[in-house]
Amino acid sequence: MIEISADMWSYLDKAIIAITTGGAVSRSGRCAMPRGCAAQARERFPGLDQQLGELIQAHGNHVHCLDHGLVSFPVEHTPYEVPSLALIEQSCSELIRLADEKGWTKIVVPRPGCGGGGLSWKDVGPIIEKYFDDRFIIISL
Repeated sequence: MIEISADMWSYLDKAIIAITTGGAVSRSGRCAMPRGCAAQARERFPGLDQQLGELIQAHGNHVHCLDHGLVSFPVEHTPYEVPSLALIEQSCSELIRLADEKGWTKIVVPRPGCGGGGLSWKDVGPIIEKYFDDRFIIISL
């Protein structure tokens, strides 16, 4: 994996962009995307929260392909809990399988759970290093 400091949105249409998400879905079927890159994606792409909410309701809180070259990367089950290292590891494994299946050569991932989620990169970094190869660009701001 490659670590850089950059704006992840500068990779739009140049790479697959993973957005860190949770699994909470409202009664109207929308995924809660209250902060961080998830909120930025929701604001940029109206209806994305509905698309992800429907996928979570149908298939669970997993990595899902979304419109606009995005994929979800679950880090928590609800916005009211601390991101889960186990869920981050599950998401890494699922994203690798999907990248292999789709033949993706460049995938941008923010430091999962380390922004608004409050986790430390020293705890998260070693987990994702086990999975991500040089196709993966880890973005820190």
